[in-house]
Amino acid sequence: MSEESSKGLGLESWLLVVLVVSLLLSGTFIALVSLNKEPVFSPYLTDADTTINAQQIGDSRTTFGEGGMGYSIANTMSTPMLVNDWKDPHRTLLVIVAPEKPFDAAEASAIHDFVTKKGGKVILASNSTNAQPVAELFGVKYFGDPVVDPYRYYEVENAATGAAENPDAQRLWAVAGVTRNATDMGEAAKVACSEEQVSSRDVENCRLPVLFHRPTAITVLEDQPETNRRVNVLAAASTPAFIASVDFNPDNIGNPILGEGKTGLIVRMDYPVEGVLEQRSPEYGGGQGEINVTGSIVFVSDHSVFANHLWTKDAAESAGGLRKLQCSSAQYEGREPATCWATDSQGLAVGDTIWHGNERYFEALVGSMMEHDNEEMATAIIRANTNFNLVYDESRHVAGALTMPFTEAVGAIVLLTSDGLLKWLIGLNLFALLAIAIMVVPEKENWRHVFDLTRFRERPTKLDPSQYQRRTREAFLSKVRQLHDLTRDDFARKSPAEIMQMVREPRLVELVSSTRPYSNEELRELIPQIRRWGK
Repeated sequence: MSEESSKGLGLESWLLVVLVVSLLLSGTFIALVSLNKEPVFSPYLTDADTTINAQQIGDSRTTFGEGGMGYSIANTMSTPMLVNDWKDPHRTLLVIVAPEKPFDAAEASAIHDFVTKKGGKVILASNSTNAQPVAELFGVKYFGDPVVDPYRYYEVENAATGAAENPDAQRLWAVAGVTRNATDMGEAAKVACSEEQVSSRDVENCRLPVLFHRPTAITVLEDQPETNRRVNVLAAASTPAFIASVDFNPDNIGNPILGEGKTGLIVRMDYPVEGVLEQRSPEYGGGQGEINVTGSIVFVSDHSVFANHLWTKDAAESAGGLRKLQCSSAQYEGREPATCWATDSQGLAVGDTIWHGNERYFEALVGSMMEHDNEEMATAIIRANTNFNLVYDESRHVAGALTMPFTEAVGAIVLLTSDGLLKWLIGLNLFALLAIAIMVVPEKENWRHVFDLTRFRERPTKLDPSQYQRRTREAFLSKVRQLHDLTRDDFARKSPAEIMQMVREPRLVELVSSTRPYSNEELRELIPQIRRWGK
């Protein structure tokens, strides 16, 4: 017994060792993969390296959070599948910047439901096809390759030396509307939004310049089944702009030109959503009740629009890196046919046309997406920006080497427990572990079983052969009752004639109605017929 117990304990110990080693190996592998990767486009990291810090998005968090617009700031590190479980999703904006990992189908579907069914708000900024699984559900295509626009690119100079950098037609500028297409605005499209208009959210009849670093193209696909949504291309490249799919030669037929207004840079979609629970204004009944809200999603063709080096005018002109030049710079003079946002025929001509950083535009955009002007919502809710949430999605980023195993594990757990199929897989794995645990339990000591023929009569009583016919008839009648979906009481109330009508087959009718005894051989012949009956 002692030897077998030690053997069982040895197997259990080996299973524990294998589990611990597998956890260590997986954690080490994930850490090694992310060891040489600097976390970028994070709203929380600040780095002593000026170049790395310029790629973070911490300045946007300052703009939207305390000290700025005053929204409640949070982040999610596991998976966007949880968006529909958040409190007050119609008052929540999810900001996804620079997804370094593609979304899976379940995550994309969760974001689509968040916008179209919960009234949530999303900004998805990417210059790669990692955003395509989400965009596809909304009828939008990310091309992934950079856009080259020989007409609308901005100039830069070395911030330390003041020397002009070579022109780069991939550094695009665009004049973007906040809520409408420029083609629908008429003369208002030439008006620049003032700081006062942005603060008061009066931005329907003005536009703002936005600078991009390396945008791709996004376009709204035609023949979409959704008819109740409102789609606006807020910003687009010029008509001659092309997608550098093969090279940077504008004459290469492999580099597609999408045409007038098709090379989108910022696309907005708004969905009316009914029946959202909220505190209502007195004009709409007051108290807790259902109201109508608007779910919104904005696709941006470049994640760098949120980066610190493009967020504020001061950061764009600070020492180190590249200084972005305004339209008044001498470097724009004599540059034909390329233009600037204040000199282009479709640009700005009225008001303050200076680019004050992308901050001003996205401050206006976020303010227009939130439910601040919803008359059905209680005034106490819409007046306090702290009642609205802005969540940065960091689950798509490469984290630090020490935190990456933890974030990947949390993401995997949330994914597994949110998908029905994976839940079954987890259950099967647990069943397999239970089977292994049973296998390693020490076996009982060997024993002999001795048959005693003298005690044969003490075995359980066998079925009386005289009962075979009765049991066969009862089993068949039970099958008749179940086939006709009758309860026992309903079947008991049936007359013999009605039961015979249900059975129909002569030999089986005889079995049910006759009182003559059947031999075992006859019953054996009837059993296959009973099995086939009713099929």
